[in-house]
Amino acid sequence: MKFRLAFLFLAMSAASAMARGPAPGPLHIIGGPNTGGCIAGAVSLPAEGPGFETIHPDHSAFWGAPQTIAHLELFAHEAAEAGLPTLLVEDISNPRGGPMPGGHVSHQIGLDADVGLDMRPRGVLTAAERQSIELRSIVRPDGRGIDPATWSPRVIELLRIAAALPEVDRILVNPAIKQALCRDATGDRSWLHLIRPWYGHAAHMHIRFRCPAGQADCVQAPPPPAGEGCDSTLQWWFDQLNMPAPPPSKPRAPPPLPAACRAILAGD
Repeated sequence: MKFRLAFLFLAMSAASAMARGPAPGPLHIIGGPNTGGCIAGAVSLPAEGPGFETIHPDHSAFWGAPQTIAHLELFAHEAAEAGLPTLLVEDISNPRGGPMPGGHVSHQIGLDADVGLDMRPRGVLTAAERQSIELRSIVRPDGRGIDPATWSPRVIELLRIAAALPEVDRILVNPAIKQALCRDATGDRSWLHLIRPWYGHAAHMHIRFRCPAGQADCVQAPPPPAGEGCDSTLQWWFDQLNMPAPPPSKPRAPPPLPAACRAILAGD
């Protein structure tokens, strides 16, 4: 019962904040990627622009810190310069941050963005296609490797460009994608330490940017471990596939929002 009430309150707060648009004033980011939070002074990524299109507008939100939006537009430009297909951008954050549909704990402070990984050639999407498109997984159904039909040097180049963006904290991908990068990336591999394995993320990357300078209420996560991340810590993810499925557990209540977010999410 407590979980349901907490979830309902957070969902209503998020829906209300999204309906009102961004909180006015200078940029103010409160909270962190694992604690929940909010943002004032957010700006929106346009529905489309040079090298990118947003998708699933009926259940995605495309607001973020001005720096996040600028970095994504730079990403699209550099990907186009490299000859890659138009980037497909999903969730960033709600206009005032806070909980997102689907139970995201991250994507609440305007510093996270999801970008599709499928780099097969395609044309410009129609409005209907942008609404209904289903991003194709790069990973085999068994989770133990990549799908050769969608894996290519273009995917590696896309991730390399993303990792070189200003202020990138880390990029989350499926463990099988990280494994393939460890095997196939050549030349300078220093960027691999920013590519981190995580559950899901088989069809899109999750880019997380660092807290902008001067944002004292923004909680910065510890940096990724040193090294390429191609050691036994990566094998751990595949070892879990051999373990029996755990029994169903009760859903956990989402983390409480920082108290300072109440005024941003509930204000005019």
